[in-house]
Amino acid sequence: MKTLLIIILATVSLTSFSQTDADQILKRVENNLSSDNRVFESSMTIRGSRTSRVITSRTYVAGEKQSFTEYLSPAREQGTKMLKLENQLWIYSPSTDRTLQISGHMLRQSVMGSDLSYEDMMEDRKLTDVYTAKLEGTEIIEGRKTYTLSLTAKVTDIAYSSRKMWIDAERFVPLKEELFAKSGQLLKRTTLTDVKQIDGRWFPMTVVYKDMLKQGDGTEFKMTTIKFNQKIPDYIFTRAALKQ
Repeated sequence: MKTLLIIILATVSLTSFSQTDADQILKRVENNLSSDNRVFESSMTIRGSRTSRVITSRTYVAGEKQSFTEYLSPAREQGTKMLKLENQLWIYSPSTDRTLQISGHMLRQSVMGSDLSYEDMMEDRKLTDVYTAKLEGTEIIEGRKTYTLSLTAKVTDIAYSSRKMWIDAERFVPLKEELFAKSGQLLKRTTLTDVKQIDGRWFPMTVVYKDMLKQGDGTEFKMTTIKFNQKIPDYIFTRAALKQ
């Protein structure tokens, strides 16, 4: 009986420690990835089954609820703009001089043929606000020790019901992630590389997204410049800015 009690207490203690540890790991990840605002320029390389194309853009992000992206190249995409306000998304097309609101099932569509959906672009909430984390163990990824976390959604308005993350144990940034549907089907896989220290935080500058339900070799999203906690004019986050 005494031995059984010791085993039970040890199991409870380990479970409690793992949960606390998982929450702390996720919070340290958010300290690296989250900011009051940021401005960055990026290139998105869409690797099709036969050809690839590169799209460049400049993006302004304020908190979790506001973002504005202007596409810079190639010529056919230049001047296209995307505005997110709260849970609403608008896209302006210079070729038609029209603004279209993206909502409902349209949010699941691909952004410019890439492996990212509009839902992916919209989701900026902190992971700790929408998921419950559990520490599964450790694993070596690309020569680095990682913590393996399983995340289960605690809200219903989320694109991925669960996620598995491999977190760099020293720098506390994700190095790999798998995103799952409610059925358990693997929908997307991401790998994160080119981790740099910027303004005292570690940040992955390159992310490769692979939609597991479509052909092609994935989409590489690379930040060429990024600045945190910048002063962004309020007019940027208005529908009027889409046509300027």
